[in-house]
Amino acid sequence: MTTTVAIIGATGKMGRLVSDLIDRTDGYEVVARLDSHSELSEMLGAEIAVDLTRPDVSRGVVDFATENGLRVLVGTSGWSQDGIDSLSSRLYGRDDTGVVIIPNFSIGSVLATAFAALAARFYDSIEIVEAHQPSKVDSPSGTAVRTAEMIGRARAELGPVAAPHTDQRARGQQVSSVPVHSLRLSGLLARQDVFLGGTGETLTISHNTLSPSAYESGILLCLAAARTATGVTVGLDQVVDLGFGAPTSSEGASK
Repeated sequence: MTTTVAIIGATGKMGRLVSDLIDRTDGYEVVARLDSHSELSEMLGAEIAVDLTRPDVSRGVVDFATENGLRVLVGTSGWSQDGIDSLSSRLYGRDDTGVVIIPNFSIGSVLATAFAALAARFYDSIEIVEAHQPSKVDSPSGTAVRTAEMIGRARAELGPVAAPHTDQRARGQQVSSVPVHSLRLSGLLARQDVFLGGTGETLTISHNTLSPSAYESGILLCLAAARTATGVTVGLDQVVDLGFGAPTSSEGASK
């Protein structure tokens, strides 16, 4: 059985990657490729809409797709918690549609985030530095935001991290009490470092994306999950069992 797919943002870097990947993969067929000049109605007739647009466009794409009964895979970062909560409320109780939101399709990245959350209970000083190519619109990155939020949840009973002088702009943007610093540099694809400090030691958890091919296995896993998705599922860790407990998806999942 073949699942039909519409790619919104098909002419961008990720759009071209996903389009080529689906063309090489049995069980899927791209039936519409939308760019900035396309009408959203062109996605109608597909079973899954893959949103690879921009943060200011993504919400409208998802709203249109879900209103018309398509399931959606979102690869656009920059979704706020308020936006996710609002979407979850609107989709509550519906079984004809669902949305899978993935800040980062890399297996290595999601493992690094899980490791950081695991380590966060043992260190009070934690900061994140994320670096991407200059064309990346949003900062902090969706991956950095999710990492900070997972660190915050892991430390729920311990309290916020130790982050002095955060009133100074150079100290970064606080997300779940974690200072996050964003670099936008030519020559980079994607890198994230989580620095944890304790008495007499530091721990650094790093992930470096060297090629867009790093996203392919995660994309295929998420496409498969999107086929039957209901409600809102956020994060590759909710699609793949990382060994830290069974993955879950819910209509009120948080990013």
